[in-house]
Amino acid sequence: MADEDVRTITDSRVLAALSHPTRRRLMDALKVYGPCTASMLAEHTGQAVANASHHLRVLAGSELIEEAPELARDRRERWWRLSSAELRWSESDFGGDPATAAIASAAASLNLEHHVSMVRAWYAASEDERAAWQDAPFSTDKWLRLTPDELHEFEAQFLELLSRWATREIPDDGRSREPVFVFAFGVPGRP
Repeated sequence: MADEDVRTITDSRVLAALSHPTRRRLMDALKVYGPCTASMLAEHTGQAVANASHHLRVLAGSELIEEAPELARDRRERWWRLSSAELRWSESDFGGDPATAAIASAAASLNLEHHVSMVRAWYAASEDERAAWQDAPFSTDKWLRLTPDELHEFEAQFLELLSRWATREIPDDGRSREPVFVFAFGVPGRP
């Protein structure tokens, strides 16, 4: 992925806006489905339209999303799209004062909870939903022995693999392709 498609968040107010669970789901829906109206996003996420509209305004105020006026059929219809293809942030960028450090720490915790909730939702799905995927879903873990520089190198290679699959041209072969959520963390730990 080109660096211009990646926005690095260094403003704690933007990070706080992004970390709200409903706003995160709206942004995920925009990533999966592309530009949408508030009504479409409400349907995708199970929200009331007014609630989705409120959170869209907050996301727009933080420049995380933007209007897509060229898609509107009239002046009342508002379409939204992501401002950047990818977002990144590091807790180390928010260590300047205790308030911003607390926001970054809470955001990291909420981010992890969001990731884990996606996996939990899969395991709570009906037997019929799960049967269609058979053994395709996976989980794995490995213990690696790395330096911080090697972990950065591993991350770059892993992100390149994800990017290649995320940006590939979808084959026009008549097969249905559903959204699949993949996440990974690489953190120092002890067995």
